[in-house]
Parts: sequence; structure tokens; C-alpha cells
Amino acid sequence: MRELQFIRAGKLEWREREKPQLLRPTDAIVRPFVAGRCDGDMLPISRPVSRALQLGMHIGCVDPIVGTICGKVPFQGPFGIGHECVAEVIAVGPDVHDRQVGDVVVVPWAVSCGECRECQRGLTAKCSTMREETLAAFGFGASCGPWGGMIVDELRVPNADHMLVPVPGEVDPLRVASASDNLADAWRCIVPPLEEIPGGSVLVVAGAAKSIGLYAAGIAVRQGASTVDYLDDDKTRLAIAAEFGANPIELSTSRRRSLNMLLDQRYDIVVEASSRSDGMESAIRMLAPGGICTAVGYYLSPGTKVPIMHMYATSATLRVGVSHVRPVLPTLLDFVANERFPAERVTTLTGDWEDAPTLYKEVTTKLVLQRPRLYGANSSP
Repeated sequence: MRELQFIRAGKLEWREREKPQLLRPTDAIVRPFVAGRCDGDMLPISRPVSRALQLGMHIGCVDPIVGTICGKVPFQGPFGIGHECVAEVIAVGPDVHDRQVGDVVVVPWAVSCGECRECQRGLTAKCSTMREETLAAFGFGASCGPWGGMIVDELRVPNADHMLVPVPGEVDPLRVASASDNLADAWRCIVPPLEEIPGGSVLVVAGAAKSIGLYAAGIAVRQGASTVDYLDDDKTRLAIAAEFGANPIELSTSRRRSLNMLLDQRYDIVVEASSRSDGMESAIRMLAPGGICTAVGYYLSPGTKVPIMHMYATSATLRVGVSHVRPVLPTLLDFVANERFPAERVTTLTGDWEDAPTLYKEVTTKLVLQRPRLYGANSSP
């Protein structure tokens, strides 16, 4: 059985791995046929960061928790990569009752049980029964468990009745290629804050989390935000944001440090998707009183600065953390179906599954891979 494996920066290969089996009665075997590339996957692919991150942890420039997620030598290949997919169920264990062969499902990036204290609180990425250290997840290597990557011939999914979320029949799987992670991550940045501040104004500080920022802008428009400003330096992404109905603002990375002086408005909700410490500070300083900032990037330095006194004075809230996808998936997928939300606008490159080793390295905002289904044909948006 083949799996797309990260070997080292700039090199990915199809490699053989053991065919998955139903190890527990609650397991399912699925066949991914649509896969999205997470924004974060480009970090180790685009440049050799493994030794640099290892040295950084050793001398205190990189937070040591990175090692518990990505290994003591972070992103050291080979390992199965990819953690966004839509799949068909091809086998189920005897204790799986809600899923059946032929179902089209989203597989969340984090592995969870649905029953422990953390899962009951909605913190499925911190499931206490499935993780051994910081995370249990697909596509991050052995430090996150034995699950492998999602760009693979077949995949074993534990706790199938809980983990696997059906895609509504009227939704094209290509539309929700990123629901396993990035699309759901954008959802948590916008929908809960807008429930707290109905009709609030939204600013997206984009750049590093490329697709998350765009999904967030599109969702904010559809969810009734009074203003949606999208800030980036990439013309392609600015054009996509405009297609969603957001107001694109072109601004170079070097000028983001002084956002509070460049933009007159203050915002109820800010999405920090630049993965930069100056982006974090600027995003917080752009909040209106009582505003909410959600940061979705990687902030590797243990010395990342946060303007606490400014937050104190403005009663601001900062939300940081891995995305807990499983609890939001049913509502998110219903939203996409009912609103006919065109999430596929964010996809800038669609390619054939067989070409994954080459395409996965392409510098583009959102890559989606696809191959024919076993059961039936894709529906139309």
C-alpha cells in the first residue's frame, strides 16, 4: 500500500507501508479520494528547518513543546504527510453502527474518542485517551502517534462513529476538501466571536496561514459581519477575498507593525494569520474595546511578545490554540450545504492524486488533490 511521505525539504515520495487492518471493533477503514494541503505543511517542505528547529530548542530560541509535536528533530523524514481529506468508508468494525461502507466522510486531523473529559468539553485535539504526549494526529509523524498521513491508499480511523462526519449529499467533496482542518479553523475564528458580538466588524491579518485567512473572510461575510477587511500582500489572495465580498487591503509585511497608525478603524474581531510576532501585536492593537483576536499561526519563539497592558486597557480577548475540529464539523458542513458556501474559491491548484509528490511542493495558496471514487460519482456544488 502506498503513502505520500515527506523525506526531507523539497523531496516527497510514494512509499510502501503496511495495509491497515480493523484492529478494534470500533475502527473503520476509509479510502481518501480528496486531500487538501494544510497551510502549515509548507513549513518543512519549502526549506530545511529540521536541524534549525532542533538547535533552536537546544539554545532556547524555539519553544521545546515543538519537539513533542514534530519530534526531537522536528520534521525528520520519512513520515506520512497530509491531514485534510474527504474519504469513502470501505470497511467497518462490528461495533460501528452509524457509518457504513460507501459513506462519504470528513476525517478530522486530530484523533479523539468523543467520551473523555476533554472531548466532552469540545477539546477533541487534546483527547486524553488517544494522545501520548501533546497531540494525537494524522500527518505529523511518530510523535503524534501511529496514524500516518492522509494521502494514502487506505487509512485506519479509530472510534469511527465519533470521528467520521458525513458530507451532505448535495455538497461537492472538492468544496470541503479542507474541512478536516483549515476550513474548520477559520470557522472557529469567526462564528463563535460573531455569536458574542452579532454584526461585529472583522479584520483578517493574512499571510502565512494562507487559506485559513481567506476562508475566514468568506465566512465572516456570509455570517453577517458589518465590515470584513482582508489585509495581505499577495494579489491573488486579495482578489479571492474580494470575490467573497470582503474589502481587500494591500499592505506589505514590513508595514504591519504599524497597523494601528495606518488604519483608522478598530475591529470587534481580528484573525491573526500572519504567524509573525509583530503581526500578533498589531492584531491585538487593532481591537475595539471588548474585541476578540484569534491567532491561528505558529509562534515558535518562547519570547513572543503580547501587549498585555493594552489588552487590559481595552478589555481585549486573545484566543490561541490548536483547532478542535470534530465538534464544529456537523454545523460547518450544514452551513456549506445550506448556504452553498463556495469554499473552493480558495483552491488555487487542483491536481491528480498520482502527481502528489510533485504537486505537494508547489508554492500556491491552496492545493487540492483528487482521484476517482469507488462508489458513485461526485455531486455538483
